[in-house]
Amino acid sequence: MPTRIVLEQDKPSATIEIPLEKPLPEYGIEQLEYPTPRQIDGLLVSPGFRDLVDDGRGVLTELLGGSGLEIAQFTGAICPSEEDVYRPGLWIVLMDARADAKSALPSVTKQRISKAVAALIERLQLD
Repeated sequence: MPTRIVLEQDKPSATIEIPLEKPLPEYGIEQLEYPTPRQIDGLLVSPGFRDLVDDGRGVLTELLGGSGLEIAQFTGAICPSEEDVYRPGLWIVLMDARADAKSALPSVTKQRISKAVAALIERLQLD
């Protein structure tokens, strides 16, 4: 399942969904595929997953430093796949604090978001 970045058409924000692709034993995340979304709920509130979210927020804050982009939301997600299974993942909403509230993100900012997300995935070893 690839990472999805959805850009708002009339707001300076982007939503990012990062499904976990491999187990992360250091966070206590071993199982990645579940038959129903409800079965992921317990994992999303586990101490290990909360540590992953906290670490991810810290890394992303560092990566976005000085860019004008702010983290509006960084939390766990239930990511559906095309194989009728569900995976835990990360859900991130970024806002451009410098942009007009009713305008889309400029292309330079879109590129910065893509690079920051790729660096986040690499630093947390999510792929």
